[in-house]
Parts: sequence; C-alpha cells; structure tokens
Amino acid sequence: MPTLTTPRRYAVYGTGHRARMYVHALLDTYASDAVPVAWCDTNEARMRHYDTLVADAGHRPRHYHPDDLERMLAEERVDVLVVCSPDRTHADAVSTALRAGVDVVCEKPLTVDEDGLRAIQAAVDASTARLTVTFNYRYSPRNSALRQVIADGTVGKVLSVHFEWLLDTVHGADYFRRWHRDKTVSGGLAVHKATHHFDLVNWWLDDIPETVFALGGLRFYGDTGAGRPPGERPSLGRDSAAEDPFGFDMATDPHLRALYLDAEHVDGYLRDRDVFDPGITTEDTLNVLVGYRGGASMSYALTAHSPWEGYRVCVNGSEGRAELEVVERAHVTAGDTARTLHSKHAPVRPAVDPSATPEAAGPGAGEGGAVRVNGTRLVVQRHWEEAQEVEVKEGEGGHGGGDALLLHDVFVGSGDDPLRRRAGYPDGLRSVAVGIGINRSLATGAPVHLTDLGLRLS
Repeated sequence: MPTLTTPRRYAVYGTGHRARMYVHALLDTYASDAVPVAWCDTNEARMRHYDTLVADAGHRPRHYHPDDLERMLAEERVDVLVVCSPDRTHADAVSTALRAGVDVVCEKPLTVDEDGLRAIQAAVDASTARLTVTFNYRYSPRNSALRQVIADGTVGKVLSVHFEWLLDTVHGADYFRRWHRDKTVSGGLAVHKATHHFDLVNWWLDDIPETVFALGGLRFYGDTGAGRPPGERPSLGRDSAAEDPFGFDMATDPHLRALYLDAEHVDGYLRDRDVFDPGITTEDTLNVLVGYRGGASMSYALTAHSPWEGYRVCVNGSEGRAELEVVERAHVTAGDTARTLHSKHAPVRPAVDPSATPEAAGPGAGEGGAVRVNGTRLVVQRHWEEAQEVEVKEGEGGHGGGDALLLHDVFVGSGDDPLRRRAGYPDGLRSVAVGIGINRSLATGAPVHLTDLGLRLS
C-alpha cells in the first residue's frame, strides 16, 4: 500500500499580490502536500481577502501581526514560512523562522542591505532548517537552455557577458507607484528587480561576483524626470485623466481592489501614487560593470522606461558566442497602458508584468506585420562556423512555464536536477551583494569590492 504523508503546515508572511501564486498552489496542485494554517500581515483586510480564497477548501487560517511572528510559528506548529512581505522586512522574518527550526521560502530579494545579510547568515549557521530563495527566472526554459549551452562548453570558457534588461512603461512605471519607490524599503531596483538578473548570471557562469562599479539615477520618473508630461498631475493614479498613459485604476481589477484599494483604511498604504511625484529615491536607469572571480566580466544595463519589454544576453567565450533575445511585450500604446489594452476581440486589462502572465501581455505577437514581435530566440555561433538557432520549448503559464517548475521544487522538492535550479542562501546572498555593491558605488562614485562588505560569498 502507498505510504500516506501528512501535509506540511504553511504560513504566509505578507499577504499582498505576490502571495497569490503560493496560495493558489496550496489550493490546487499541492493541496495534498500542504495546508495553509496562518496569515501574518499588518493589514487585516488583506488577510480577510485571502480567507475568501481558501474558505471553499475548508481552510480557516488564523491571523497574526508581524510582531507576533514567533508566537505564530509555535502556536500553529508551522513547518514552512513563505515570505512575501516588503523587502526590508525579509531579514527579520527569515531569521526568526530559521532560528525556530522552520523551513523558509523567501521571495527575492533575500534582503536589502549588509545588516540583513549578516542576520540571515547567522541564523543559517545556527539552524538545521532549509532556506529556499524563489528565483523563478532560473526555471524559465529559455534561461535554462542558455545555462545548458554554457555548461556543455559550447562557447568554451566564458570571457564576458553583456546583459540588457528593459522594463516598459507599464511594468517599469509600476515600481514607482508602490513601496518600491522608497529605496530604504526595497533597496532600489538594483536590489529588488536586478537581483533576478544577477542571480541568472551567477548561475549561468557558476561563478562568484567580486567587484562592482555603477552609474545611474532617477532620470525618467520623478518630479523632474525627462518623461514627465507638462502640467499639473494628481497625486494618485486613480485621479488621472482617462488618456493619461501613466494613470492607474485599481478599481478595474478585483484582486488589486480587494488587496489595496479596499484596504487603505486599515494602514493608509497607497498602491497608486503618481510616478512623477517628488521624493522618489529609486533609480530608473542603471549601467553596471561586474567582475567575477573566475576572470569573466559583465556589462549590465537596466532601463525601467522602455517602449518594449524584454532582455538581451550575449555570452562571449573562448570558442564562440551565445545570444539570447526575449521580447515579452513588443509595445504598449499611449492611453491603453495601465487602464486597458485592446485585443482584436475586446478590451482587456494589461498584465503589469508580461512575463508572469503572458496570456495578457497585450498586442504585438506578430499581428499586422509588426517589426518587433513577442518571442524568444537563442542563437549560438562557434568560431569558424555558421550560427545555429537552439530550440527553446516554452511551457504553459508564467515565465514560460518556469513558475510551475519553481512551485514543484517549493512544495515537493527538486530531486536530481543537473542544472541546479533550486536556489538557497548562498545564491540569495551573492545576488543581493551585487545590488548592495551597486548602491554603494552610486553613492561613492567608486568601485566596490564585495569582500569588503564582510560577507561570506564562497
């Protein structure tokens, strides 16, 4: 007879938008492996919203304030804590759970500064519990395919990487409406967003970053940004004119309305601040150089105000070159951005992040003979040979099927994975360390040696 296993007891720390992926997985694919027993958040209305999602399955998670995290872990006999709260809060939550012997699944980034990394490092050293950092981009088939090309030695020893990441004026702008606009909370895009990208390069190269130099600033958004339209602007996106491409109306999305608009009275958090407000401290433009222990170097650029969304990676090796280009949203149209995008059938709300919900990424997938179309292309060219295209088999769902593979690792385990996609504490630390180095370099104008941060990178 098959062995019956008891579902593991899960608690979710931070019940904002990002928690939805895990809660749906708990209710659906992994309902026999996991059960939600508690929510932990500062906002009672958000926790009640998630109550409605799990009620039909018979779950009644108890509610806790973050100040009561330690008590929650004990009272609810939590096996796994899923951390989805604002980045600045990660270090305390992760450290508390690990010291209590509770496994942790932490959304990237692991934390935002050196003190947070040191606290987590001490907790990891003192605990036997497991820490997983959810880098879902590793699982995306296109990124796994590039990892395989490099691991196979097809381009030889990697000598340099050129990496450009483009966020369009739907997705990129959204970081400047939310708490991410405050660099003390998010670490800026160098930490919050680019952590994904630095982890990919660390993983592709199987190497350790050591030196960082950066230039950048808030150049497009903010009250003096080059992208600011003329005239007065309302302080909230919901009050902008219908034709304003930077307007944002949460009332059109039932999930965002329940989590934020209808929850404002509890804690005063505003999800739709104007992207051209004064006081924004997060950069929207970054140019970075990173040196690796193995001798490779990387040039990296992040633009959070592009007319299209996607990324380009070029890997130069001793035996040739690999080029990956991904177009996740080929264009957005003024007046259609944060309110509605129009398909040939009916108006639809755009996905803020087109890679997470590709079915709602909007127009541009080859319709009408478009010059730029949504899609992926991986090309490898060895010295003295013609270029060859490598087939990339995308899966269903977010990030080319990567989200589903990540969730399997989170709730079941990775088994034998030669690509080593499941990320742990060292991976989370190294990716954040690059972002911290960028922020220090931006502040000082000098290169930063990551070993000077006093962190154990090896």
